[in-house]
Amino acid sequence: MPSRMRKILIILSLTLIVAIGLFSVGIGYAGGVRGIGLLGVWFFLTFGIIIVLAQLIPAGIILSAIIGTAFSSFRKEEMPIKAT
Repeated sequence: MPSRMRKILIILSLTLIVAIGLFSVGIGYAGGVRGIGLLGVWFFLTFGIIIVLAQLIPAGIILSAIIGTAFSSFRKEEMPIKAT
């Protein structure tokens, strides 16, 4: 991977993490959390959201493969089953 593309991906990743972090702090502060508890809420929500987003990509790939397999025939010369 070229260094220019690597720099762009790093900037985009950090921007996403900062945006999620600020959103998490806003939720915690609006919920009445103050002091050191706000740091805990920030860590919990920020990394929880990042973990969920990281799991969506493989889940989408698997779901599309399952749907593609369910609606295609195993042999290309066969006709798919049609309900009448």
